[in-house]
Amino acid sequence: MRISEVSTVRAVVVALVVAASPIGVGSAFAFDGQPAGDARSALDAFRAGARALRDGRAEEAVSALQYAASGGHAASAWRLGRMYMEGEGVARSDLKAFETFRRITMDRRDEGPNSPDARFISSAFVQMGNYLVEGIPNSYVRPDPQRAFELYFYAASTFGDADGQFRLGRMFLEGKGTPRDPRQAARWLQLAAAKSHHQAQAVLGHMLFAGRDVPRAAPRGLMFLTLAKEAATDNETWISEMYDEAMRSASDDERGVALRLVENWLKTIRR
Repeated sequence: MRISEVSTVRAVVVALVVAASPIGVGSAFAFDGQPAGDARSALDAFRAGARALRDGRAEEAVSALQYAASGGHAASAWRLGRMYMEGEGVARSDLKAFETFRRITMDRRDEGPNSPDARFISSAFVQMGNYLVEGIPNSYVRPDPQRAFELYFYAASTFGDADGQFRLGRMFLEGKGTPRDPRQAARWLQLAAAKSHHQAQAVLGHMLFAGRDVPRAAPRGLMFLTLAKEAATDNETWISEMYDEAMRSASDDERGVALRLVENWLKTIRR
């Protein structure tokens, strides 16, 4: 499904966010603790929570972040969601993470890319989409790739969120939640890759090098694969495998041109 009108996108996304929770669980999305009295006290609580995290005082950090989140501090709510998602200092709970991210999207759904909290808001939409792709076992969150696609589209198009653009590109490439459209996939992957999203660079680089679904551009593809490999984590072996495969089959000329492209890319982003 493609949506071009921003107002239509927003209306659809609001409906999706509301529909993502079961009837009668409004209290499930409330943060623990008493709401902060004003924006300043919420910020103070956030800073206290960050200090507690650095010092390894997880319980104190959670309490402070919950207090700040109740005062409308988006960064605190987002940080809590990540903690639940990764089991950082708390028992891992994908459902609590989902509900925390959903609370952000509900409370801040009228804000756009100019909001000072835009990156937390857009990330919350993306994280909700991630959970909806596969669902959460033993919960009310069922797999719904089409809803995930809409949330990615909103984050990618409204906020220019690089991770949303990458995931939207993958949905188009795989035909998940939307009809398969390699041209649209390449478009969104290119937007994310231009923002140095290394996973997008890897997928786009592989497409370009192999000429898979797009005209072959081996040096440019190898450039993106090289950038992606340098930024990849140790666990992202799929990126190293794509890079190694391309390097083995690339000609000397293709490697040479790719190296120059990488050098030019790095000079550009360092300006």
